Amino acid sequence: MKHTRRIGDYVLIVLGSVITAIGIAAFITPAKLAGGGVSGIAVILYHLVDFEVGISIFLLSLPLFIAGIRIFGTSYGIISLVGTLLLSLFTTLFGLIFGFEGFLDYSDSINILLSALFGGFLSGFGTGLVLKGGANTGGTDIAAQIVSKYTPLSVGTSLFLVDGLVIVAGGFAFGLESALFASITLYVTSTSINFVMLRMGTRYAKTALIISDRHEVIAKRILEELGHGGTLLAGKGIYSKMDRPVLMTVIPNQKISRLNAIVKEADPRAFMIIEEAFEVLGEGFSPMSED
Repeated sequence: MKHTRRIGDYVLIVLGSVITAIGIAAFITPAKLAGGGVSGIAVILYHLVDFEVGISIFLLSLPLFIAGIRIFGTSYGIISLVGTLLLSLFTTLFGLIFGFEGFLDYSDSINILLSALFGGFLSGFGTGLVLKGGANTGGTDIAAQIVSKYTPLSVGTSLFLVDGLVIVAGGFAFGLESALFASITLYVTSTSINFVMLRMGTRYAKTALIISDRHEVIAKRILEELGHGGTLLAGKGIYSKMDRPVLMTVIPNQKISRLNAIVKEADPRAFMIIEEAFEVLGEGFSPMSED
C-alpha cells in the first residue's frame, strides 16, 4: 500500500507541474503578468531580453535551492528541486507548442483580465497538486522561508513582500495596468492553492465543543445515534471556578443538524461551539495511513 501511495504522489506532482506550466505558458507569459514568484521574474526577462521562461525559472531557482539546502537541509532542497525541474521542463515544452503567444488578442484589456483569472487558477491549482504530492515548486517560497527564519516576519508576510516586489518590478517593466492585473493573478493563484490544500480529498466535517452537565447522556447518544466517538476534555469555569468537562467530537456535515437536535433535547442549557474541520484523519474519516 505504501508503494501505491507513492505512485499517487508522483502522479500529483507531475500532473500539477503540467497544469501550472500550461497556465504560465498559455496565459500568464503572453499577457505580461508578473504575478510574483520566480515565474513572474521569468516573464519580465522573457519580454525584456527574450530569455526563455522555463530556463529562467530553473536558473533563478538554483541559488535559492543552494541556500535552502544549506539552511534547511538536503532533503528540503531535493524536494524543491524535483518540483522546479518538472515545472521548468513542462513550461519550456508548452512554450514550444504555444510559442508563448497565447490564444487571445492582448490589445483588449478584457483578454488580459481573462488571462489573469485563468492563468492564476491553473497556476494555483497545479501548484496545490504538487504540494499535495509532497513536493513544491521552490522559487520565492524558499526565499520567503529564509527571510522568515532570520527576521520576525512570518512566512506568509515574507512571501507577500517578496511577491509584491516582483509585481512592482513588473509594473516598471510593463506599466501600472499590467501590475494591477498581475495582482489579480497572484490573488487567484493563492486562493486556488488554498482550495486544493484545504478542500480536495477532504471529507467535510465540523468540530463540536459541548459544555453540558449532561455530557454523559450526550456522549452516549452521539455514539449510538451518530456512530461517532469523542473526547472528554478537562475544563474549569473562569467565573464559577467549577470543573466543567468539555465534550469534543468531530461530525460530518450531513450529521450536524442531528447533533444539534441531540444536544438540545438532552440539555437545552448546554453551550456548544461548532467550527470547520478542514481535514480529519483517523477512524471514521480519511485513514491516517494506507498501510
